[in-house]
Amino acid sequence: MCIGLTPAEIARYDRDGYVFPIPVLDPAHAAATRARIEAFEATCGGRLPKELRHKPHLYSATIDAIIRAPAILARVESLLGPDILCWESVLFIKEPGDPAYISWHQDVAYWGLEPYDVLTAWVALSPSTRQSGCMRVLPGSHAGDIAPHKDTYAANNMLSRGQEMQVDVDETRVVDIVLRPGEMSLHHVKIAHGSDPNVADDRRIGLAIRYIPAHVRQTIGADDTATLVRGVDRHGHFEPEPVPVADFTPEGLANQARLRERRMRILMRPATTG
Repeated sequence: MCIGLTPAEIARYDRDGYVFPIPVLDPAHAAATRARIEAFEATCGGRLPKELRHKPHLYSATIDAIIRAPAILARVESLLGPDILCWESVLFIKEPGDPAYISWHQDVAYWGLEPYDVLTAWVALSPSTRQSGCMRVLPGSHAGDIAPHKDTYAANNMLSRGQEMQVDVDETRVVDIVLRPGEMSLHHVKIAHGSDPNVADDRRIGLAIRYIPAHVRQTIGADDTATLVRGVDRHGHFEPEPVPVADFTPEGLANQARLRERRMRILMRPATTG
């Protein structure tokens, strides 16, 4: 039986807005998942196209199994309760020597989800280190107001609009979320976070899973979707998503393309900047 977070971990999450490292996948499982992704990439010309990095749980049974992993959901339930939806999954892949980065931002500024009972489980499928461009967070920033954001559309920014907080970040307070393959971090939707380019010798591959309790609703789009992964959805705020029967089937890829387009219409609306 998988256990939830300890009282100390829950207190740390409440205080700081994040908790890590938490082992959730056997390293061999993480390696096998990476291999499946990279084998699929080979059929796409060597790198996974940007449009296929969003909602991969819709076209990959391997990734669908991870968003439902008991070791992950037991910890998520400790913070969100028993009725849990996966609103989004994203593969964040940084190549060695690539200038790609993620600017300092708060997810809540552009997702449209309310109330803010939302968290991300970030699962490492390769080493996520300071050198490889691990996620960096500003402790306690989830407890304050939402900072003003600006859409930069910078060429190397991995975010959808290159959104960036318009405040100075005190680097002396920043914490690096260093993870080994198979470990995860949990972070609150309001935490200020970003990451630098990968200057290591290996790729940095992570699966970010956005979880919400069933009572959360979408406030800026009428046709949003999500996948029920634990408990019961008594609210029906989101259209249920189809579940893939295998990896990379034409049907699964078509479902992902269709629902990604619907999601992007929401995400590309103007940000709420507080």
